[in-house]
Amino acid sequence: MSTVLTLAPADTSTAPARQSWQAIFALARFESRKLLLRIPVLFMLAAYVAWIVWRTKGAWYGYPALQDVDRETQTGPLLVGFAVLLCVNQAVLRSQRNDTERLFGVLVLEPWRRTVAHALSILPVTGLVALGVAAQFGWQAVKSTAVGNGSVGELLVGPLCVLLCGGVGLLMARLVPKAFAIPVAAVLFLVFSLLAPVSFGGDGASRWMPIITEASTKTLPSDLIGRPAASHSLYLAGLALALALLAVLISKGRTKTATAALAGSLAGAIALGVVGGIGQSAGVSSEMVAARTVATLNPQKDQTCVRHGSSTYCAFPEWVPRTTTWAEVTDHVQSLAGGTAQTRKLLVQQRVEARYGMEADGAIEPSSTPNQVTVRTMWGGPRTPEFSAAVASVLVLGNEKAGGDVCDGRMVTIMWLALGWTSDPVTELRAVRLDDTVTGSASVLSPTNGMMMTAGQTSVVRELFVAGQSAVTPKVKAHWAELTSPKVTTAKVAELLGVKAPAGADKCE
Repeated sequence: MSTVLTLAPADTSTAPARQSWQAIFALARFESRKLLLRIPVLFMLAAYVAWIVWRTKGAWYGYPALQDVDRETQTGPLLVGFAVLLCVNQAVLRSQRNDTERLFGVLVLEPWRRTVAHALSILPVTGLVALGVAAQFGWQAVKSTAVGNGSVGELLVGPLCVLLCGGVGLLMARLVPKAFAIPVAAVLFLVFSLLAPVSFGGDGASRWMPIITEASTKTLPSDLIGRPAASHSLYLAGLALALALLAVLISKGRTKTATAALAGSLAGAIALGVVGGIGQSAGVSSEMVAARTVATLNPQKDQTCVRHGSSTYCAFPEWVPRTTTWAEVTDHVQSLAGGTAQTRKLLVQQRVEARYGMEADGAIEPSSTPNQVTVRTMWGGPRTPEFSAAVASVLVLGNEKAGGDVCDGRMVTIMWLALGWTSDPVTELRAVRLDDTVTGSASVLSPTNGMMMTAGQTSVVRELFVAGQSAVTPKVKAHWAELTSPKVTTAKVAELLGVKAPAGADKCE
């Protein structure tokens, strides 16, 4: 008697599916390498890096607010996105151009699986853009002078735009497999972008654009910005995924099971985009409106006050570390003053016009409270001499509101206190004047209302800068009462400080 042993055949029911996915990933790796090596993509990646360096190196004068930095990361990725849109479209149509489409019929990959591979090939270049966004934001975030908080939702917009552009290129290749389709779509997109409004709060199509900018240049506390960044990112993610899935769904060669799975996934992606779209269209809540009103009209309710020297500095919580820098400027200005102004107790309060959100820059009314000085949320560059001028005007005039009416020799004293302590006062004078000149008459910028300098006062101030601190400061201290007397003439101030005053120095324009 003999026994014959036979091996049961291996279960190969899942092998074709596994092999198909392996082939998809293999094709995706090939296409991703080819995409990264395309000349348009390489060029735009290089341009994107250059854009990051150019925009970030001298941005915010070295004093960034991270709730502004995150939005600045969104425009550059569009450079890469347009290149990806073009190159993905061309990659999908490659077999049509080369007349090799009929040869794919003998391969394991059906058309819909090849479309999946092309969709996956977009991920590596998107990852590179995400690294660029992280580098741009991190460059500012690591600075010791940085304040505020960035938004993950805002930071995701750039990479998601690249995914969206890739999805558009993919879908266009399946819907309109012609070379002219992409240029036409690009022109239509640009026209749509130009015609649409440009803010979250505005009505119309702007809220549905990939990048939503704000006309305002001011900085708000991060909890008062009110941009639905998370919802917008959700909307972009849903839209990009829906476009890619739709491209896969209209490709040929699917089984009924695959079609059902793709249809369900497409419905989920659309639902994701709709949820995000509804969220970004909700508008500003009543709670946000109330919080903005309080921050504008009664900022002390939201602020923290600290003491530096003899003065008190009140700031929104994110800016409290910067009060030390404000105090240094205040101390420099007071060191040039005379009389009781040298040790006067000032209240430096941060103020902002937040009631209109990011859509407009509202003016801040000067305070009539004695010895109160306004400081704004932005700092560095011209903002520093603006604050210095505000401190000087309060020391000379008593309050901010009086600065708008001064038109006599006290203006010379104010500008000397404001800029005489700086290493390059002439450059600072140019920065703080509205017309960026150091001759003639001009308006002097301030955190609140500006002040006016006549041509004669400008000439006297420049003469004082030439004379220098060692020569001028003792005279300022010795003649402080006369220099700050109402209606003192510029000619008299020049005489007291030992410089020459031109005729007609007090004729304000």
